[in-house]
Amino acid sequence: MPTRLVHMVIDASDTAAMAAFWVAALDWEVGQDEPDEAAIWPIGFNYPGPEAVPLVFVPVPEPKAVKNRIHLDLATQSTAHQADLVSRLRDLGAVPVDIGQGDVPWVVLADPEGNEFCVLEPRSAYRNTGPVAAIVVDSAVPAGVADFWTVASGWRLQPDRNGIIALRSPSDAGPYLEFLPNADPKNAKNRVHLDVAPHRDEDHTAAVESLLRSGAVRADVGQGAVTWTVLADPEGNEFCVLSPR
Repeated sequence: MPTRLVHMVIDASDTAAMAAFWVAALDWEVGQDEPDEAAIWPIGFNYPGPEAVPLVFVPVPEPKAVKNRIHLDLATQSTAHQADLVSRLRDLGAVPVDIGQGDVPWVVLADPEGNEFCVLEPRSAYRNTGPVAAIVVDSAVPAGVADFWTVASGWRLQPDRNGIIALRSPSDAGPYLEFLPNADPKNAKNRVHLDVAPHRDEDHTAAVESLLRSGAVRADVGQGAVTWTVLADPEGNEFCVLSPR
């Protein structure tokens, strides 16, 4: 495997405020707080590891304008837990949003900067994921893009669960990476993206070339001269290939 999934990155107007909201929402801690980004992960987390995908908030001047193509699903253990979690999240500043979900057993909220996320009803598949059940990606052809992400993330395709196409760490720990059908075209840079990285002592350039052969393309999001490489998956979702770690 050339790379593994190491972060979910969220563009933010106020990185400190967003980190504070999500620390309280997930009962995590700030793992890194710098002028140009803030990262959060579970208390005692040994980065990078399969038990969680840290959230990294990076500053951007542009406000959120369209529905995100990547979002979080949060796990709950009972209907009472779901109700309590929704109430707590609203007290923290989350608001209900309508994205056309209709009458569903989960609750759709948005964080203080408008990023949509779902608080799921109890589901047995997510009993041991931790607070984040899944990172969910809108996809025109879920099976096709999932094949690419098995290479990029280093995660394994899971058995079919009612038509949900999902990947998970080979250690069967932490959240799922799920691809849901969505016919809406991608028409702007994603405000939420994934970061991958080669394992320690592996070669960054070779990893990038392997991902290009697997269907990625180079992408320019105005990054300039940086130490990482920006690519896009076969459906145009930008992601970064970081240094080995």
